Amino acid sequence: MSRPRQQRLLIIALNFAPELTGIGKYVADMTTRFAEADIAIRVIAAPPYYPAWTVQRGYSAGRYARETRAGALVYRCPLYVPRQASGSRRLLHLLSFALSSFPLTLWLAVTWRPHTVFVVEPPLVCAPASLLAARLCRAHTWLHVQDFEVDAAFELGLLRAGALRRAALACERWLLRRFDRVSTISAPMLRRLSDKGVDAARTCYFPNWVDTTAIGPLHGSNPLRARLGIPAECPVLLYSGNMGEKQGLDLILQVAERLAGTRTALFLLCGDGAARSRLEAAAAGATNLRFIPLQPLELLNELLNLADVHLLPQRADAQDLVMPSKLSAIMASGRPVIVSARDGSDLAQAAAYGGLVVPPSDAAAFEQAIGRLLDDGALRQRLGESGRAYATEHWDREVVLGRAVALLLHTNDTSVG
Repeated sequence: MSRPRQQRLLIIALNFAPELTGIGKYVADMTTRFAEADIAIRVIAAPPYYPAWTVQRGYSAGRYARETRAGALVYRCPLYVPRQASGSRRLLHLLSFALSSFPLTLWLAVTWRPHTVFVVEPPLVCAPASLLAARLCRAHTWLHVQDFEVDAAFELGLLRAGALRRAALACERWLLRRFDRVSTISAPMLRRLSDKGVDAARTCYFPNWVDTTAIGPLHGSNPLRARLGIPAECPVLLYSGNMGEKQGLDLILQVAERLAGTRTALFLLCGDGAARSRLEAAAAGATNLRFIPLQPLELLNELLNLADVHLLPQRADAQDLVMPSKLSAIMASGRPVIVSARDGSDLAQAAAYGGLVVPPSDAAAFEQAIGRLLDDGALRQRLGESGRAYATEHWDREVVLGRAVALLLHTNDTSVG
């Protein structure tokens, strides 16, 4: 009996390793798992720049490059990276990648002939080239939606509504309906795909995952606490991840100011992003709030376990457009979380297994939840254990990515989560 052909997969993703947070981290981890399943992979990506919006040392924003990473041959395309990521500059940023990746996408379609073209949104502007490339080599097409970037751009005020919005939504709807498979990371986002006209038979649930063997509760002293010079008796209220506008981090600054001088606790903000400089300026002089940079991947579990309580604010107008990927790792760490989310939303329902949920932008409710958890160690323990159990059951890396591999290899599965 002849050996089956090795599957060839072309992934087109703006973000990729060595980015430590956000979509790039997940795409690289997914690539590694697919490569372990003996799938040949080529990746078209930008040079790493996120979340600092600065291209990392050793890479260039102005030229093409090639490297081997995560079990794949990775092609880096030139990219415009704005210093200030306003709405119009973000659009130019995405268009620059779409244009620079276009000839490479077609070239790989013709010369390498992948069986599947897998596109990660954002950016949706890469979809036309991806669909054309797939047609040239008769490949299956798969669009994975991490963010509904068109909706977010208008609903978060990055672009003005009106005729431009109507045209963008019509274009988005046309593109979405032309992919063989469209996946996304939460139930509300699946419903939104249906609202946009995507046939339910072509959609699937593909949540972000967490390696529950690498992320879990630490017992005893935490070396990172000592390295950061945080006293053992000082409770830590931690936010870790991207510092952009959709995260609603001003709420943390408001609550820190309200609690200054009344409760001993350190608000620790770890990460980078477009809003960090503004937030640091707004928090200047605060004695109970501290910013630190992103930590290396090998310290992620120590960082997550540094928190007595995790903080996860979210703007109300972003909740059905994105699902914070950091929630899975937070809950896997066995530490409780406070989430600001609309009652009944997918985010609120998941977070309730591992923490307290308060209304968006409600500083008083957020402050009250902090006080409740800091004053009740038994509640912290109970919520942490419950969150860990939920993450293990629903977001375990091997389960989620194992199902994705099966789906990629054309099994009859319709869900990967």
